[in-house]
Amino acid sequence: MEPVTLETDRLILRPFAPKDVDAVYDACQDRDIQYYTPVPVPYEREHAEQRVQEEWPQGWASDKDYTLGAFRRDGGALVGSYCLTRLSRGVYELGYWAVREQRGHGYSAEAARALCDWGWATLDVHRMEWWAMVGNTGSRAVAEKLGFTLEGTLRSRGIANDGEPHDWWVGGLLRP
Repeated sequence: MEPVTLETDRLILRPFAPKDVDAVYDACQDRDIQYYTPVPVPYEREHAEQRVQEEWPQGWASDKDYTLGAFRRDGGALVGSYCLTRLSRGVYELGYWAVREQRGHGYSAEAARALCDWGWATLDVHRMEWWAMVGNTGSRAVAEKLGFTLEGTLRSRGIANDGEPHDWWVGGLLRP
């Protein structure tokens, strides 16, 4: 699928471009992003280059991962990364991270809602899932704001970057 650009009142969601590598690299230096999301640690500039220039465009080309960067209209600052990933027929996972300085302003819910709305309208989706390591209360708040229902806690579901197994929350959102 060809990448799309989405707009909200305060944000532009667009595919990441080579000019965004430094912003992605800077954002992923945040300890919370490194702890709660599956990014390499330490996060090197080469990792940002690989994601921006190869991994994320390949996701669109393969119709499996639809990643967009959210940028503020008032100055163009990176807000975060927002992605729908196909898990199985009709089921997609919503994933996201937000730049530390952009948290707490409602941007993540705004960006994720725009991406979910696009997914409902464009993809063959009947269910969206959200996963987060227990303790990631910011991610959970965004998911709940979007209408996801917390469906459970999976014990020791994944190994985090600290090398230890952690419990994970899972939530679901059904086609409106």
